[in-house]
Amino acid sequence: MNRPEIFQARVRDVDFGTGVRIVEPCNLYGCRIGDDCFVGPFTEIQKDVVIGARTRVQSHSFICELVTIGDDCFVGHGVMFVNDTFSTGGPARGNRDLWRKTVIGSRVSIGSNATIMPVSIVDDVVIGAGAVVTKNITVPGKYAGNPARRLPADR
Repeated sequence: MNRPEIFQARVRDVDFGTGVRIVEPCNLYGCRIGDDCFVGPFTEIQKDVVIGARTRVQSHSFICELVTIGDDCFVGHGVMFVNDTFSTGGPARGNRDLWRKTVIGSRVSIGSNATIMPVSIVDDVVIGAGAVVTKNITVPGKYAGNPARRLPADR
């Protein structure tokens, strides 16, 4: 009988600010998490990710390499960040040269189950639950849908 290689979720090589709270199980490695942040259970935050002060990352979220998140942000349950755009028609299979970065400004709230492709998002943005962000967001406001679009100011 073959036995699989088993890896356990763990926290290793993380640069934590003061007052950080994490709820296990989660898999955090090689990242930087700012002061007074919260990280919920069943979350993975990969190497070289930077998360600003007072940001909350709720459960079941995945933050891949090449992501930077500003201060005072909220990442809802099940939010997925993507760094591989399948630019060659398939997965990059570890070829980091094909990955793209994501930069999230400060005071950005991302609703549950949103997907964030490699983009830049300015400060003071709300991303609706289930939205798929495929393009840079350069104007503060509320965005929703697939692909995410800016909502009228009265909504």
